[in-house]
Amino acid sequence: MIEAKKIRPYVMITPALMIFVLFAIYPIGYMIYLSFNNWDLISPVKEFIGLNNFKDLLQDELFIQVIKNSIVYMVLTVSGTMLIGILLALFLNKDTRINRILQSVTFAPYIVSLVSVAFIWKWIMDTDYGLLNYFMNLIGLDSVNWLNDTNLALISVAIISIWKSLGYNALIILAGLKGVPKYIYEAAELDEAKPIKLFFKITLPMISPSLFFLAIMNIIASFKVFETIALVTGGGPMNSTNTLVFYIYEYGFRFNKIGYASAAGVILFAIIAILTVLYFKALGKKVHYR
Repeated sequence: MIEAKKIRPYVMITPALMIFVLFAIYPIGYMIYLSFNNWDLISPVKEFIGLNNFKDLLQDELFIQVIKNSIVYMVLTVSGTMLIGILLALFLNKDTRINRILQSVTFAPYIVSLVSVAFIWKWIMDTDYGLLNYFMNLIGLDSVNWLNDTNLALISVAIISIWKSLGYNALIILAGLKGVPKYIYEAAELDEAKPIKLFFKITLPMISPSLFFLAIMNIIASFKVFETIALVTGGGPMNSTNTLVFYIYEYGFRFNKIGYASAAGVILFAIIAILTVLYFKALGKKVHYR
């Protein structure tokens, strides 16, 4: 007979495990199942078509463009958020009253609704009535079509995402900076180490766990972007801001091609999984844990 002590842990985790299976494992499995079928969401009949959805996707020039857009958007947002976040954290890494106020101000955009942020920035970047072009005109610069230029629209959307998540990233990095022992800097100062050398030889290695965590979270979040695209640009102009999740949404709920959209979702899942594995393989051993 199995002892109660051995069963108890499994009983305790069963509710959480059931929720995880119901809301995570099952949807992924059902998405994979739908990707091999042709279904319009209305008819109860699902037609099995094998790998045809995947073949059509890989032959669709728009889908290839969407993947390129998603990768460019990921590079822009992750690099921008991380670099600016590090600089901002270094600036705020002083225990003063002003810096404590600035920390709250910096974090504020992160807790604001993404829908509100999208509408605010859509007005700020408006070509005719936007606040950004208004100030540019005041200093003698011409107005810019931030959201209507195919060369600038994706960059503009990336700027919105960077602004939204910057406070969270900066505070995580700041927490890492606060955890660096002061005696390490004091020992380095005795050796007359320059500030740049201190940053690359001490600061970066010591906060690498925070940077490692933020980078992978930002990569995943960048591939899941939807609200900003849907509310600010709608994937335009000329699909220059169309990303994977918005593409999946359009084909799933506007064109009622659930199997086709599910196949795109499987590819998105595979891309994120591959990038995550490669990221851990490439950088996991370089993280410095004290």
